[in-house]
Amino acid sequence: MGAITELFTLANLLTLLMLIALQAVLGFDNLLYISLESKRVAEESQQKVRRMGIGLAIVLRIVLLYIVVKAIKSFEDPFLTIGSDTEGAWMFGAFNLASVVEIAGGGFILYTAMKEIYHMLSIHEVGHGEESAQRSVGSAIFWIVLMNLVFSFDSILSAMALTDSIAVMAVAIVISGVLMMVMADHVSEFLKKNRMYEVLGLFILFIVGIMLVSEGGHNAHLAFFGYHVEAMQKTTFYFVLVVLVVVDIIQGRYQKKLMAQKAAEVGKHA
Repeated sequence: MGAITELFTLANLLTLLMLIALQAVLGFDNLLYISLESKRVAEESQQKVRRMGIGLAIVLRIVLLYIVVKAIKSFEDPFLTIGSDTEGAWMFGAFNLASVVEIAGGGFILYTAMKEIYHMLSIHEVGHGEESAQRSVGSAIFWIVLMNLVFSFDSILSAMALTDSIAVMAVAIVISGVLMMVMADHVSEFLKKNRMYEVLGLFILFIVGIMLVSEGGHNAHLAFFGYHVEAMQKTTFYFVLVVLVVVDIIQGRYQKKLMAQKAAEVGKHA
């Protein structure tokens, strides 16, 4: 009862609204990954994969939230130091648990995006690429849950900066998870009807991977030959995202214009 009473104070309700909005903004890249991952299973199982993956991820996010709150020092304190931070050293890194998860997760996303782009451009994939790319329902759910937890670190640490109430953060996770279930279906349907936007989605995912790797490197104080790895700022990420979308829209419209001009020229010579 104490946690419920605490939740319905004016300050906590306002914080809850802020956290839901924050989860929605930070969850865009996660939503894109879920949509691209779910299309690898049979079509009749895709919605089931998205909903089960997000549902399990909500439960594990709350568990992760409790662990992070109770053991924040374990996530912040370095457990592995490589190299020396002296001048002239070729490498230095002081890795904590959060930085390792971000670097590993970002690296996996980079690998996934590059692999999908390669398959998209491979001639031998034409005509049977969908079948070769299919995976089991259990495997797809596993990767959705795992990558959801990787994306969770950022949103949980951001939430802890706004409130110390576990109840408020847990409710925000549940509400944003339900919204993600709804939006995942819409995003997947949009990508299915507009296949050309899959290219845009993969390059956005590629940038997400770079952002996570750079953030993990920054948190680990990673440096090569005295040059420190700087984290990609969220504002930079969203600016690049907007530029990519605008370029894609303009390119699509210009291509339609060129096709119309070519059709008109063919009509004149016919």
